[in-house]
Amino acid sequence: MKKAKILVTGGTGYIGSHTVVELDAAGYEVVVVDNFSNSTPEVIDNIESITGKKITFLELDCADKDHMRLLFAKHPDISAAIHFAAYKAVGESVDKPVEYYHNNLSSLLCLLSEMTAGGRRGSVVFSSSCTVYGQPKAEHLPVSESAPLQPATSPYGKTKQMCEDILTDASAAMKGALKVISLRYFNPVGAHPSAKIGELPRGVPQNLLPFVTQTAIGLREQLSVFGNDYNTPDGSCIRDYIYVCDLAKAHVKAVDRMLERADEMEGDIEYFNLGTGRGLSVLEIVNMFEKATGVKVNYRIAPRRAGDVEQVWADPARANKVLGWKADTPLEDVLRSAWEWEKKIRS
Repeated sequence: MKKAKILVTGGTGYIGSHTVVELDAAGYEVVVVDNFSNSTPEVIDNIESITGKKITFLELDCADKDHMRLLFAKHPDISAAIHFAAYKAVGESVDKPVEYYHNNLSSLLCLLSEMTAGGRRGSVVFSSSCTVYGQPKAEHLPVSESAPLQPATSPYGKTKQMCEDILTDASAAMKGALKVISLRYFNPVGAHPSAKIGELPRGVPQNLLPFVTQTAIGLREQLSVFGNDYNTPDGSCIRDYIYVCDLAKAHVKAVDRMLERADEMEGDIEYFNLGTGRGLSVLEIVNMFEKATGVKVNYRIAPRRAGDVEQVWADPARANKVLGWKADTPLEDVLRSAWEWEKKIRS
């Protein structure tokens, strides 16, 4: 039986493209929209190469009300949306806060406005982030969903907190007509096993692993490790690194829950932390990459970077139990997938 139609905003981006593949594998009909602000049209071809079928794609800007109105006029039977469309670089958000607030808030507001127009019911999976927790206190590590939200350390993090507030207020006002699952993920890494889709940042990478692979292949002269004087075992920041394909599958589980098991939801909005439950430092990731691939990485210790949190990793127990989801791909395999992707795109 044909499943529901799912809108994926930002669907040619890093996490979005992998989620489109997993939605297709689960039998959902997918409508993908993107404006290619941080991706390329070739991603569409590569998704279709993996799935073996044509996908419905519209090039548009989710922060444009007219664009979103046109989308829902063309696809009034959309049952749920997975909202990825947002700027996402912590460091860049410190330098360009107005751009981040405008894009990240406007895109969500336009989506909600059109999805719920005319009293229509809606379901939204929101692409949130562990940045909503700020720098958690030691007693809240690993971070569970009950951990208090601390002041965000960057405009990017603030936009995620604000978007969650918007979704909370909107779902309360609609009294059961808007279901929301906010997925707070930690640090996505790796690439699809086919090496046909992966993380492809424009310009200088803002995330660790693409910088590691670009340095390993010679595109970058040197990796900068931002700080070795944090209160961690080796002085570098600690994060929870989660395989992007595992992460993508969590979005499918969230859609399943909203559309097929909505009566099990604990209210109109739910939150889940997505991670492995294991914190690793920047220097540990560099060392593991070298061991997994046999390739050395030239790096230097650089000053701390504005907006960085010292250490944060997830307690994924709630997602494991309630969503029936777990990130269990060995990190060595994840790092090798990132290396295979890097070699593929540079060949």
